[in-house]
Amino acid sequence: MSSESLKIFAETETCPARNVLDRFGDKWSTLVILVLNEEEKLRFNEIHKVIGDISQKMLTVTLRSLEADGLVSRKVYPEIPPRVEYKLTDLGKSLVPHISSLIKWADQNFSSIMASRSKYNQKAN
Repeated sequence: MSSESLKIFAETETCPARNVLDRFGDKWSTLVILVLNEEEKLRFNEIHKVIGDISQKMLTVTLRSLEADGLVSRKVYPEIPPRVEYKLTDLGKSLVPHISSLIKWADQNFSSIMASRSKYNQKAN
């Protein structure tokens, strides 16, 4: 890459890699996408139950971000009490194979990464 082509990484707003990966590359978004990929649609409490250790506030924030980016759709049914369901959009579904590839890579390289971390930490101490 030339120094000219590297300039696209300089600004978060104009860099596709930084802008998009920052939104779904956090601790919870990828997990929510994978959970929603397993079912046609899920309610908030179903997602919360599957993930377990995510707070309700963080799940709300995560779902809103994914909805804002067009990866998740939210449907509110006019019932009492209101019923809300979430599902992946076509855009969200198109992301799943890429996440799956990353998970496969992580699984294949996990022991090497953990060994490297341990070796690094021993040197640092």
